Amino acid sequence: MPVWINWIDEPSPVAVTIISIALMLAIGFLMTRITKLLKLPNVTAYIVGGILAGPFCLNLLPDTIVEGTSFLPDIALAFIAFSTGEFFRLSTLKRNGGKVLMITVLESCCAAVLVFLVCWLVLRLNLAFSIVLGALATATAPASTIMTIRQTGAKGDFVETLLQVVALDDMVGLVLYSIAISVATAVFSSSGFRIENVLIPLGKTLLLMALGCVFGLILKWLVGTRRSTDNRLIIVIAVLFSYCGICAVVDVSPLLGCMAMGMVYINATDDDRLFRQLNYFSPPILLLFFFRSGLSFDLGSLVNNAGSIGTVPLLVVGVIYFLIRILGKYIGAWTGCSFAKKSPKVRNYLGLALIPQAGVAIGLAALGARALGGEMGHALETIILSSSVLYELIGPGSAKLSLYLSGSYSKELETAAPVPTVDEEGKQKSEVELLIERIQKIQSELPAHTENENERAFTEAAEEYYREQHLPMRRNARKHLF
Repeated sequence: MPVWINWIDEPSPVAVTIISIALMLAIGFLMTRITKLLKLPNVTAYIVGGILAGPFCLNLLPDTIVEGTSFLPDIALAFIAFSTGEFFRLSTLKRNGGKVLMITVLESCCAAVLVFLVCWLVLRLNLAFSIVLGALATATAPASTIMTIRQTGAKGDFVETLLQVVALDDMVGLVLYSIAISVATAVFSSSGFRIENVLIPLGKTLLLMALGCVFGLILKWLVGTRRSTDNRLIIVIAVLFSYCGICAVVDVSPLLGCMAMGMVYINATDDDRLFRQLNYFSPPILLLFFFRSGLSFDLGSLVNNAGSIGTVPLLVVGVIYFLIRILGKYIGAWTGCSFAKKSPKVRNYLGLALIPQAGVAIGLAALGARALGGEMGHALETIILSSSVLYELIGPGSAKLSLYLSGSYSKELETAAPVPTVDEEGKQKSEVELLIERIQKIQSELPAHTENENERAFTEAAEEYYREQHLPMRRNARKHLF
């Protein structure tokens, strides 16, 4: 029991819950101040903050918080999956889809198969556990890669291919996970492996994916064009929560359905502003989810072996998973680029930029842990959490190395900002003139740092709401005056 609870005279569950949530938000924010100095993403701050506040370190939060917030993985992944659907515009897929999809499928499947084979055949781990762990190896975390691209100002075919692959990567990961968890639960079933134990969950998943498409059309109809901005946000959250509730009733993951909902909505409306507003609203929810994941992380279990999955200590399994997934991603990306006839620089270095893994993988691990249950589920979540922290530590560095080796950016000013060396009259420009023009060109190409797209969408929404609320009041006031 945390010490601060003893300071409160007869604390009510409501008081404990509110203070605990406040602590989670405050600690998560304070940890980002540290990770910002270390150039690490916020996800790392939230996970580490949860570990430090958990029962195996400072023990600042009661166990009831983890149990009482078991719904957070579903909600957080609903936000993530719906946002992923935005990237599947049919116009973009028709234009770029073939080669990029081939690269994405190969790099994802290669990592999944390699992790599965090593875990099952070499480490002799449980079959169901190996299947799910292999599926989780597919997911990547695009945030670190995108952040590095913006910092370096990298451009070219390598960057375009990389951005398209990381956008499709989570979709492939969600599909493979949905198949893997159905197979794993059938293998893990007490009645033994039966084909109907695989087909029935897959059938439910496909039906609910179709229902997600219907919900996307319903969302289009409800949001419309005349809704105020605050009501648009309320409607999309209500629809997402409703869909998650239906999935929870039939015990099926909401991931593919929420992604289908986002895909149908963006293609039916071309309204990307709704996604920006939702992404700006979701950070507190994602913070609580990742922080909760850190709370449930068991440091002691890393040095022990989980008897239900095999005789190998989890620390060894985690290290091998960490290395084999990197190898699988690199081999798969290299093979895919070779088939797609990409240039040697794209082929040789794309795999280095696909190393980071965090958000989607952690969310899928939480769902997988719940599906497998017991010691096996706990081991799955422990391995993914520990490896995700390592991936986020080396991810930005490996992404920057891949951009440099591929020639996507240069530290030489002449290469980074080429300008004409002669003026309109054909005279050679001085060194000072060239320097000034290069600096001006770099400044014109730099992205704005004061306000990102999500913040801009939210600000526009607030301004629209203000106009809707206050302009009628001003008109009425003028009528009364005159």
